[in-house]
Amino acid sequence: MASLLFIIFLSAIITTEAQQGESIVNLGSSLTPTSKSSWQSQSGVYAFGFYQQGNGYAVGVFFAGIPEKTVVWTFNRDEPPALASVTLNFTSDGRLIMQSAQGEETAIANPPERAASASMLDSGNFVLYNSDKKTVWQSFDYPTNTLLQGQRLTDGKELFSSASESDQSTGIFRLKMQTDGNLVQYPVQTTDTSQYAYWASGTYGKGSNVSLCLDDDGHLYLLNSTGTNIKNLTKGGYPTKDVVYFVRIDADGIFRLFSHNLDKKGNFSVLWPSSYNKCAPMGLCGLNGFCTLNDQVANCLCLPGFVSVNPGNWSSGCVRNFTAASCKSKDESTKYIMQPVPNTVWEYSYYSYLILLTKDDCAAACLKDCNCEAASFRDKYCYKQRLPLRFGRRDLNDANIAFIKVAISTSTINKIEPLGRERYSQKDIMILGISFGAFGLIMSVISAIAVYKNRVQAYRRLSNGGSVDLSMDVSLRSFTYSDLEKMTNGFKEELGRGSFGTVYKGTMWNGQKIVAVKRLEKVLTEGEKEFQTEMKVIGRTHHKNLVRLLGYCHDGENRLLVYEYMSNGSLADILFKPEEKLCWDERIEIARNIAKGILYLHEECESQIIHCDIKPQNILMDEYRCPKISDFGLAKLLKPDQTNTFTGIRGTKGYVAPEWHRKQPVTVKADVYSFGIVLLELICCRKSVDWSYPEEEAILEEWAYSCFEARELDKLVSDKDVDKKQLERIFKVGLWCILDEPSLRPSMKKVLLMLEGTVDIPIPPSPTSFLSTI
Repeated sequence: MASLLFIIFLSAIITTEAQQGESIVNLGSSLTPTSKSSWQSQSGVYAFGFYQQGNGYAVGVFFAGIPEKTVVWTFNRDEPPALASVTLNFTSDGRLIMQSAQGEETAIANPPERAASASMLDSGNFVLYNSDKKTVWQSFDYPTNTLLQGQRLTDGKELFSSASESDQSTGIFRLKMQTDGNLVQYPVQTTDTSQYAYWASGTYGKGSNVSLCLDDDGHLYLLNSTGTNIKNLTKGGYPTKDVVYFVRIDADGIFRLFSHNLDKKGNFSVLWPSSYNKCAPMGLCGLNGFCTLNDQVANCLCLPGFVSVNPGNWSSGCVRNFTAASCKSKDESTKYIMQPVPNTVWEYSYYSYLILLTKDDCAAACLKDCNCEAASFRDKYCYKQRLPLRFGRRDLNDANIAFIKVAISTSTINKIEPLGRERYSQKDIMILGISFGAFGLIMSVISAIAVYKNRVQAYRRLSNGGSVDLSMDVSLRSFTYSDLEKMTNGFKEELGRGSFGTVYKGTMWNGQKIVAVKRLEKVLTEGEKEFQTEMKVIGRTHHKNLVRLLGYCHDGENRLLVYEYMSNGSLADILFKPEEKLCWDERIEIARNIAKGILYLHEECESQIIHCDIKPQNILMDEYRCPKISDFGLAKLLKPDQTNTFTGIRGTKGYVAPEWHRKQPVTVKADVYSFGIVLLELICCRKSVDWSYPEEEAILEEWAYSCFEARELDKLVSDKDVDKKQLERIFKVGLWCILDEPSLRPSMKKVLLMLEGTVDIPIPPSPTSFLSTI
């Protein structure tokens, strides 16, 4: 009797374990969109059933209770949504069908043998079992755009993106696990060739029957038929308790690894993307459109002479905003010109090519050819093309320039002059001319009197050896060289030397106010008007984190600037001296203030200014240790060979953005790079390049990323009381700023928001990464 009880007890334990992690659905069960709409897994994480799509309903697997980004599998994704009157039936003969109110049936799962039960598993897999509890059908075998933990994408299988986050129908991108062992992303309706691949794992020929696998700890990798791991896409090792992971090819064409914390519903985090360049996916902007990056956000633009078909859906592409007539037409009212679109790449498709010396020759050759609608010029090769153009994106690293044939109407131009003649008679024109002339003469006399009085008063203020009353100053003062000699006592006390010249200590108000006088070296030989124009641009900048320019000297060949005096020297004087150690909160506040100053120069002052030499030596500290950026706006005044380290490159070694070396166009993103280096120096209290450290630690940006990747940020800071989350956040800001590709770096506005903790910061790539090699 005891042995029988033991067998019964053991059987109960086995049955309980077999059903752990699943909820059984029996034959005859049904669902409707408006009442019982889904079968949930035992944990309640996943559900199988109806979800709302547009004005109807679709059937799929999704996260239960989470309203956003939840669908992980969809049945018949390209069919129209079902009406609210449909029913989902698990029939008595083991079929899973959707039945309309009229009795029409659509098979969702029709297994090869009779199903006896079904289950929504905690893994996210919906399965049908036979009477022996063997799986006869499962959703994991038919992935749509997502892979879940434990699910595999086997060789020859594909994932297809959705049309949008809210529309689960098939989109325009695909991810294929090829039979050659390579995992590759393509646009839809293209061949599996390198010409159309925009990302690949680089595992071609590494094995047969390769599968893409995702483990419970977020480890995403490729496994061959012998069970050998041939490529890690992520390292894994992420927390497994109350966290789920999934990978998805998103509507924007990027393949991403997501994590979801079950304790924080709706909180999805991106742990890894296939590419950080959101313009990498080919066809994102449709036909005759091209993608540009702005602060890491992909924007679509149409070719010249084209407009968007549907601004709400850029994949629809662009169409001409004029009616194209044959260039052989006798109609003189329409002319054609070639509009350039520089630094863009397109599908490599052409019907003819020429070897020409210049881009202008290429444009002219296309203009003369009636079959040519566009041309691309690269390295003396001119490729003639027909429309539409596909897979366009802007790439500042690419020298290719496209030319688009655009029609212009001559009727508007021809009408301008006749209208003018008809409107005014000669008498009218004469009267108007005399009136304006007299008015102009009167205003000139008034202005001359005002200028004379102003200069007399200014001269009086400037007398007595530069004793200038700056308390009433509303503009820059113009000093003579002798004025500044007296103010600096013959340029006696040197405060420091920089890339722009030497700085001397001076006094005003008979010694009551200290100023800094900078003597510029190797300044461009400009006329007085040009130099004063530049000074006025700088003089109109007013921000608490910029050193204020008080005046200037343009006397013969002498060019000097008068600044407010900063009593605490430079940030370098404080940051790199152990005895002057700043606490963590001070350093972060300094970083925010520097960012505010650069943001003002880039976006908020009257004329945009690129500093070109952001470094601790050019960040001065006032009496309250508030940082102020100096030497801004002076790069324009330098001769081309005036550099600190490299010929032809503005800036200082260690802080110079990579685009300087590549002779690429330099934008405000060069300052973002330099700020990123300064930020890392502020965090770590050390110089960006210091060979007193071991070789692997000498270059700060490389050492910092290595520690970040290994989750060993504590090695980089000596502060013991730093909040770990804040430390990681600040490091991520710095690593985003120092990316090699300028378009991937955030704007200073975004940098400031990230520093202040008001926006989420994705995991940054390696500073030297851009696009994976195909």
